[in-house]
Amino acid sequence: MKIFKVILFFVLLIVLALTLFFRTSVEPVVIPEDDLSVPAASITPGTPEPDTPMPADTAEPSETEAPELTPEPTPEPQPEYFTITAIGDLTLANCPKYFTDASAYSIGYKMNGDYSYPFKNTRQYFDSDELTIANLECNFLNNVNSTPSMYSLFYFPAPKDRVNVLVEGGVDFVTMANNHTLNDYGEAGYQSTCEALDSVGIPHGGEDQSQLLTTANGLRVGIYTAYNNYHPDKSKAVSAVEQLRSEGADYIICMFHWPQDEGSYTIEDYQRDVAHACVDAGADLIYGTHPHVLQSMEEYNGAIILYSMGNFCFAGHTQPSDKDSCIAQIFIKRDLDGSVSNDSYALIPCCVSSRPVLEGYSGEAYNDYCPTPYTEGSDAYLRALSKINGTYEGGNIHIDYGFAYQQN
Repeated sequence: MKIFKVILFFVLLIVLALTLFFRTSVEPVVIPEDDLSVPAASITPGTPEPDTPMPADTAEPSETEAPELTPEPTPEPQPEYFTITAIGDLTLANCPKYFTDASAYSIGYKMNGDYSYPFKNTRQYFDSDELTIANLECNFLNNVNSTPSMYSLFYFPAPKDRVNVLVEGGVDFVTMANNHTLNDYGEAGYQSTCEALDSVGIPHGGEDQSQLLTTANGLRVGIYTAYNNYHPDKSKAVSAVEQLRSEGADYIICMFHWPQDEGSYTIEDYQRDVAHACVDAGADLIYGTHPHVLQSMEEYNGAIILYSMGNFCFAGHTQPSDKDSCIAQIFIKRDLDGSVSNDSYALIPCCVSSRPVLEGYSGEAYNDYCPTPYTEGSDAYLRALSKINGTYEGGNIHIDYGFAYQQN
């Protein structure tokens, strides 16, 4: 038994010695790097075997070229467009001579301190235009009880703060070259009115005056204003237009107060003569007032001639014989070469009062001093439009001021 154990011990020693010999003498097998599908350094515990494809969401990103950007095309230059709006007489005071009660339906009573009241139904047409022009036929005074001029049959004293009606209404320029500015309260009334306008930054023109205005969008507008007892001097007007053009005006407006006859739809020969001469000299727009009615317009040599814009916000009468008015909008183009010209126009027939339009009332004292556009296509709309386009068949009217002012 002991011999058997000794033999088994020696056999185990021999097996152990042979094992150690072969383990130290066999060369390790080296796998070339080219045969590795995944770098050895990237194999970590839990990583699939090198010959197993990597899942798509764990594959290393490949480098791609940035997409080639296409530059935006340079926009083609386009002409510029501007809008000039013309409205008629602004008489922002009643004539106290014809009131038995100073508060009887006066414009101040209707406004009740709200300067936006007179233009509340038309302001939308003036908000986005370049220039709104009008004829101012009242004086802004510190004392509305001032003694009027002996030469004035009708006089319209407005408190100075009423100039804010123009501001709230969007009016940008007024002519005072008319028969009321100097006649009603003389030089003192004229200067007081100028001071009120200057205080709110509204430019204005008097007798035989010309000036050059630059609008917010850079349009240089030359404006000439004249009255000369209803007969603007043609040679002075032509010279003024030529001078404004030489001073760099892009667009020229002549504002005239004519003819002497009120209530007349007839354009007199001298009106046409003066207007055409001014256009031939370079004027683009002729604007006329005084008859208290609309007269027909004319297109001549690229210009637009508005012979009479009639009344607009007119507190000179509680029931004007002709209630029709109009807003004229002239659309102007500055072309790529810098030239400025009339492109087109739009006419918005209106009533001098809101009552005939909104209430259907046209009786005594219908005028509430709030001009309102007529309903498009209505009889009144077509009637007013016919006066502007020259197709109106009604005769001239007689304006009687003797019983003009009624209490309401």
